[in-house]
Order: sequence, then C-alpha cells, then structure tokens
Amino acid sequence: MSAADDLIFGIHAVQAALDAGEVAMLWVMAGREDERLRPILQSARQQRLSIESRSREQMDRQLGGARHQGVMARLKPIRPWQLEDLLEHLDTQPAPPFVLILDGLQDPHNVGACLRTAEAAGVHGVILPKDRACPINATVRKVASGAASRLPIAQVTNLARSMEQLQARGLWLIGLAGEGPASLYEQDLRGPLGIVMGAEGEGLRRLTREHCDALARIPMQGGCGSLNVSVAAGVALFEAVRQRQAPA
Repeated sequence: MSAADDLIFGIHAVQAALDAGEVAMLWVMAGREDERLRPILQSARQQRLSIESRSREQMDRQLGGARHQGVMARLKPIRPWQLEDLLEHLDTQPAPPFVLILDGLQDPHNVGACLRTAEAAGVHGVILPKDRACPINATVRKVASGAASRLPIAQVTNLARSMEQLQARGLWLIGLAGEGPASLYEQDLRGPLGIVMGAEGEGLRRLTREHCDALARIPMQGGCGSLNVSVAAGVALFEAVRQRQAPA
C-alpha cells in the first residue's frame, strides 16, 4: 500500500480495527451507507470518530486501485513496548512466561498472521528486531485483526542480547529449524518458554540460532520440505498450549 502506512481498507479489516479501538479516522465512499456498512458507522459514531465522505475516484487514487469496498480508515499509531517493560509484564503473569520471537521476518502478511496466532495461543508478548525486519505497518495490523494493538510487542535493537535477558529470567528458548536434532513434540514446553521463528527462506540467523537453548523441527511427511513461517509458528505455539493445558 503506497499511499500511507497507517491506512487500512475493506469492511472486515475496518470493523476489526474498530473493535480493537485502533481507528483514528474513518472515510466512507459517498452514497455508500448500506446494510453492510451500518455496523461500521455505528461503531465509529459510538467512538466519536471523525467520519468523512470521499468519492470512489478519490479512494481508488489514494489506495492505488485496491479493492476497498467503500470504506477505509486511518489507524492510531502503536507505541512499541520497551523490553524492560515486557520483562516486568512477564513477571506479573500467573502462568509460566510464554513469548514468541520473530527473527527478521520480511513479509507483513506473515508477521500479521503470527501476531494473530500468538494472541489466540495466549502468548504474553512478542519480540522482534527493529532493523532488517518488517515494521508493524497497516498491512501487518490488517492481517493481525487487532492483535497488534492488544499484544505487548517489543521491537529491540539487539535480538541476541534480548534473548540473553529472557534466559536470565529463566525462559527456555526453542528455535524452529528444519535440521533441528529433535522433534518439536519431544520438547517439554510447559515451563517459561520462548518460541523463536526465523525469516522466510533464510530461517534463523547464525547468532540467533546460537542463542537458542535447543533447536527443534516439525516432523514433515510427504514431499513438502517446509511450512510457511506463520503456519509453523501456529503449530509450535499450539503444541505448547496443548502441553500446558494437559493434566499434570
């Protein structure tokens, strides 16, 4: 989306952003106030948001011809957490700390999908590098369906050092890698835990890999040698959920 990094569009995406309290301003195509848009307009009015009308041509031009369904919104900025604040947040959790670490993912759709899955799995926070990684932009937030605002997300300058700080707090860091010596399902994921995911194609960077306490693989069958990173994150996170919810 070239027009702006804080604009989202489409009925489902805008409604999800409204539900999450992420919207700062709303635009509706002139003459488009039908049944499908009524809940969006009602939510915006309840939140006392500014609602402006624009022609189809104006919206098409601003969004580069994207299929906007007659509605778009400007998102409120997200203020990332400081790592120190996230560490304090982990200390307040009644359950063992549970975090997701994303090492240099580039595709905003993958980042957004990982955030959405992380929230669904009950992750207490997400850590990702500031540099050489996809920022938390409008596409990420659209795919995340509000999770980007609700989850504690720390963007750090030095990922390896941040992993060391997590380990000092007692977290066991497991990196997902196809060449991992053990199956993910052989790992004990019930204690303080960080799941570490590498970038698309490249996988875990060398320094990140070296800072993991263990490397594990997802057993694969058939001719497919790997999974999309967001799918792999879902498998790993919900295996941890399964183990954590199993009777002692």
